[in-house]
Amino acid sequence: MASVGFQAEQEPLLGHRTSGSREWDIIETEEHYKSRWRSIRILYLTMFLSSLGFSIVTLSIWPYLQKVDPTADARFLGWVIASFSLGQMVISPIFGLWSNHRPRKEPLTVSIFILVVASCLYAYVHLPASHNKYYMLVARGLAGVGAGNVAVVRSYVGGATSLQERTSSMANISAFQALGFILGPVFQTCFTLIGEKGVTWETIKLQINMYTAPVLLSAFLGVLNILLILTILREHHVDDSGRQCKNINFEEASTEEVQVPQGNIDHCAVVTTNVLFFVVMVTFAIFETIGTPLTMDMYAWTREQAVLYNGIILAVFGVEAVIVFIVVKVLSEKIGERALLLGGLILVWVGLFILLPWGNQFPKIQWEDLHNNSIPNTTFGDIIITLWRSPREDHGDEPTGCPAEQAWCLYTPMIHLAQFLTSAVLIGIGYPFCHVISYALYSKILGPKPQGVYMGWLTSSGSAARILGPVFISQVYTSWGPRWAFSLLCGAVMLTIILLGVVYKRLIAFSVRHGRIQE
Repeated sequence: MASVGFQAEQEPLLGHRTSGSREWDIIETEEHYKSRWRSIRILYLTMFLSSLGFSIVTLSIWPYLQKVDPTADARFLGWVIASFSLGQMVISPIFGLWSNHRPRKEPLTVSIFILVVASCLYAYVHLPASHNKYYMLVARGLAGVGAGNVAVVRSYVGGATSLQERTSSMANISAFQALGFILGPVFQTCFTLIGEKGVTWETIKLQINMYTAPVLLSAFLGVLNILLILTILREHHVDDSGRQCKNINFEEASTEEVQVPQGNIDHCAVVTTNVLFFVVMVTFAIFETIGTPLTMDMYAWTREQAVLYNGIILAVFGVEAVIVFIVVKVLSEKIGERALLLGGLILVWVGLFILLPWGNQFPKIQWEDLHNNSIPNTTFGDIIITLWRSPREDHGDEPTGCPAEQAWCLYTPMIHLAQFLTSAVLIGIGYPFCHVISYALYSKILGPKPQGVYMGWLTSSGSAARILGPVFISQVYTSWGPRWAFSLLCGAVMLTIILLGVVYKRLIAFSVRHGRIQE
């Protein structure tokens, strides 16, 4: 086999290394290059299937929970949803540590197997005679544990790519992840054709209906994913210049033999990136959570309308994200990751700032205890507000509008639909920029050393954001309204932008910091 060097998918030959370091090959063979990229592409698929397994049930969790256990209420639904992120947050550093000392096949196979088990348990939560809601809670928690392989996937790709390949590869991972989130609800919608009753396989007591068919598909794809990992995935490691590491193959060498370049990781940059990522994930989780109640309060949408329209908005979010993940590959080479991260944060801040209520137009008020549609005017200071209750004949027995028990509804100006949509577009662009750049920049800061544990912490920070963000904002929004909610978010993002400015010069690649590669 001729020895040739490669970078990315089409790059010029690598030059010879002159430092004389023993742990790195001077060039990468064509065979190694092809095997390396086959392995990376398998992990793209793994990321896609992982996100698909999460999103394929998101639209049906609530009706399925009500079907299998009528005692479950909306508060318990919150725990069911949070259990996924909680499981992922706890397990990610553990899987990351495992991947640092053993072949990546092991944590990947185990994590996907846990996802398969979780999917099967989810399909059988109807079977117990009681406490079915707790079985669903366990099933979603186990699914989160299985999704902890995100840290392993990103640490593998971080160690198997050069600096020039890194941002593009991380963007591809995020694109496949976003694609899974987009297609999951689409598959769920297709499975609604089966209906709630579906068919029952009496021999194994399995009900195949619109709720269980998606997770059964997810389990089947998980088994295929395990087979692909066991047969195709190989351990590969290259330095920041793209040169092959001799001793990283765990199948042929013990962990004591693995050599890594010397030098300290900049932990200030590591902590800063975790903080930046946490704030970015909190912002998106909050926007995703608050969208439905906000639009129902501001525009008097029914539950059905709110789910439909916000579902369309989230689908557009996904399309925007895929486009951004493609564009970021080009822009990162021209203006750099740090500038893109700063630009993404500014877009997010502007999007949140636009959501601040202003003007003298107020939302329609929902009065549950009155039986006429005409409500006397109420005066607050110099502002006269006409209180309104939506007619029940328009929406059956479902009242619409801003609930009167939320006191802020009476004096807070409404957020116009144009404001909301403009904000959604800006956040939909800024968030994916920040997301993919955070991972790429983080991986470069860590350098060629094993990244599993560090990637686990970054994944955990994102999971913590998805847990804490919605809980915090729901309390603020209910008690004080959108003005306080979005003002606090604007303040948090602004502080994050200032933090990024303070440590801007420290957010550089490991090899650049130690003078091995010119920036």
